[in-house]
Amino acid sequence: MGRSLVIEADGGSRGNPGPAGYGAVVLDPETGETLAEAAEYIGVATNNVAEYKGLIAGLRAAHALAPDATVHVRMDSKLVVEQMSGRWKIKHPDMKPLAAEAATVFPRVRVTYEWIPREKNKHADRLANEAMDAGKKGKKWEASASTADLDSRASAPPRVVGDAVAGAARARAALGRAVAEPLTLPDASEAEPAPAAATVGWGASADLGTPATFVLLRHGETALTPEKRFSGSGGSDPELSAVGRRQAEAVATTLAARGTIQEIVSSPLRRCRETADAVAARLGLDVRIEEGLRETDFGAWEGLTFAEVRERYPTDLDAWLASPKAAPTGGGESFATVARRVSTTRDKLLARYAGRTVLVVSHVTPVKTLVRLALGAPPESLFRMELSAASLSAVAYYADGNASLRLLNDTSHLR
Repeated sequence: MGRSLVIEADGGSRGNPGPAGYGAVVLDPETGETLAEAAEYIGVATNNVAEYKGLIAGLRAAHALAPDATVHVRMDSKLVVEQMSGRWKIKHPDMKPLAAEAATVFPRVRVTYEWIPREKNKHADRLANEAMDAGKKGKKWEASASTADLDSRASAPPRVVGDAVAGAARARAALGRAVAEPLTLPDASEAEPAPAAATVGWGASADLGTPATFVLLRHGETALTPEKRFSGSGGSDPELSAVGRRQAEAVATTLAARGTIQEIVSSPLRRCRETADAVAARLGLDVRIEEGLRETDFGAWEGLTFAEVRERYPTDLDAWLASPKAAPTGGGESFATVARRVSTTRDKLLARYAGRTVLVVSHVTPVKTLVRLALGAPPESLFRMELSAASLSAVAYYADGNASLRLLNDTSHLR
């Protein structure tokens, strides 16, 4: 009987679809020693395609080491693990040939699959990001230059309070400090520590200037809101209900009285545009549309209640609740994809509106994501926040790259 090998694989896309890459590592199951690594930038692709290509690369690397090996694959992609284990059907046309290719590398009886949490797949994840970083520079990933193995073994240093993720470097540049190359990973679990020079909280002595402040406004109610139905960017794009229009006017009155809003940006979806327009009319400002502020695409779940999704798609729902990389049934967006989109939009707005107070009219997931990133909280925190229709939240972004949550889910203007 051949030797046993462990494969850890991952893939990612900065845009889904967008610039994508994969990483895979072959390990000795007894010692944990790295036996082989593989990574590649693959151009524009989706997360799932990149994950499958990472799996294939890992299997081929293992086969090159020991063609008669018994292989145990560990991935944080619930989709790939369940499909390759035969428990989920493969419906997407891009996935079928990749799954078929993966199944030919070793006999099926010699390969087992296990889902692992994202934080336990750091080696492969970092390889994938090294490949994407190299591709961004027009280069190929080189094993000799990789630090993924060392990085994954090192203990994570303590992080400072605030957003130490993708937007931190760009925030510093936008607010007049030293320019730094931004990170590209949106989730707090992947964030690097903030620079040592950054000071936080009461200990800060430097004058950081006026922060850029995002006043986050969730749109007013639609007919779907009180029924608690999934209403994303892939559904019917409903208008505000009569209640929602009254809520928008109430917000407009309150914000006009405060007199602090200098700019207004909005999701392109109708319910947000109508809410933003009500405020803009009262304040005498224009509304700028930002595509990145749109709600999650909930795929086949659009228009359904949580109970209806649980009844029709129980396995997909469990996967979605368990992993930020799992997408809703029918090709919707994962929370990881939304986080990348939202953080990119945040960075753009920070660069454009340095030191200004901006009303950001958006939806539940983008607003919660901005709050989560500001706090450095894990993806599961999205399920632990309440965000009412027409509620106000606020985040201030400082020159040292840190962020401060000033307000969350304020509905006092509606009472």
